[in-house]
Order: sequence, then C-alpha cells, then structure tokens
Amino acid sequence: MTEVVITGASRGIGKALALDFVTRLKNVRLYLVARDEKKLEEVKKECQKISASAELVTISCSLEDEKSFTQIKTVVTEKSKHLDAVIHNAGFLLNRPFEQIDLASLEKTYRINVHAPYLLTQALLPVLGGATPTHVVNIGSMGGVQGQSKFPGLSAYSPSKMALAGLTESLAEELKGRNIAVNCLALGAVNTEMLAEAFPGYKAQVSAEEMASYIAGFSLTGHRFYNGKILSVALSTP
Repeated sequence: MTEVVITGASRGIGKALALDFVTRLKNVRLYLVARDEKKLEEVKKECQKISASAELVTISCSLEDEKSFTQIKTVVTEKSKHLDAVIHNAGFLLNRPFEQIDLASLEKTYRINVHAPYLLTQALLPVLGGATPTHVVNIGSMGGVQGQSKFPGLSAYSPSKMALAGLTESLAEELKGRNIAVNCLALGAVNTEMLAEAFPGYKAQVSAEEMASYIAGFSLTGHRFYNGKILSVALSTP
C-alpha cells in the first residue's frame, strides 16, 4: 500500500492531488490535512466515488497551532508504520503593500509556509525512511527562487518560500542517512482559489489538476533522481 500525507487537501492543488492519487493507484492510503472539516469530507466522498478501495483519513486542524503536529502524528502512527511521501502543499499567499503588512500577517505567513513543513516533518520522523525510502516534497514558488522576478505585494510570501527552499536543502543533507529524500518544487502560477483570492482576475496557464498530476508523479519517483533540489515547475511567473 502506498501511504501519503497531503496538507492543504481541502481545495486547489491539494484536493486535486487526492483525486489524482486515488485515480492513479489501486492500493493507497491518504492522510488529508486541512482546517475545513466539511470540505475535507467532501473531498473524501469525491475520492471514494473514484475508488472504493482507497483509504481516506481526514485530519482537520490548523497548521498555525503547534498542537496540530502532535494530532497529525497520533493519527498517522496509529495506522501506519511507514509513509511513502509527505507533500507539504498548504500555503498562505498574502498580496499586500509592504507598508501595510503587520507582524500578525508576517507571522502567519511563516507559520504556514515554513514552520509547518519543518515541524510536521519532525513530528512524522518515526514513520519516515528506514528500510523503504520516503520522499518529502515541499511545494515552493518561483517567487522563492533567488534571481527570479519578484512582484510588488509579495514581500512576506516570497521570502517565506525562500526559507522553505533553504529548509529543503538543509533537511536533505541531514536526513539522507535515514533514507529520506527532501525536494522542493518551485511552482509558477496555477489556477487555484488561493491565487484568485490574492490576484483577482488573473488567469494562470496551468490548472490545479495539471499541476497535481505532475506533483503526484514526482512524489512517487522523484526521490530516485533528486535530493535537496529546488526544481522550477513553471510556464511563467508570478
């Protein structure tokens, strides 16, 4: 059985990932993590329509709350001895002029985009790697790639994704002896609810479903070829 944790699974790329995995794999257990319990249940029902054999475990919590990492660990370790992949997909995209960003907004950005992948990976270490490899996939952004174009309003978001890229490189080195690979996919613009909320009226060239298909495949095989890499996956920036 292939076992995967997906954060931010109630909508956008996270939801599309869940649907892709149950379509792609006959024997899969997915841990779907998000704040909105109602939306998570809706995603679960959609997945079950595609595959009656897939096991869907929903975990409703806020990744801003430190207690959530213990909650997720408890649920996962009660059912699983090993995870094949952890996809840190949850993100917070704040588009606001620099002078209007307060400490609370800055802290929220970093809690979700940096602290959550750090602390959740740490919490799940007992079921990562070992005899069978685990692939930790951080969903980054082209805005977090040094030397790429930056855009007004993203002075909190882009640096947080740069920090995620740095975390990727650091953890890949630290965890490689445990048979854990860590990579970061720096995405360009994707048509999701999050993008629409931050940039009303903007239409990206890539759908959530198209990007999810790429990420799902990469999470299952990318660790055979990459570790500690920041890989650009974009037709355009932002």
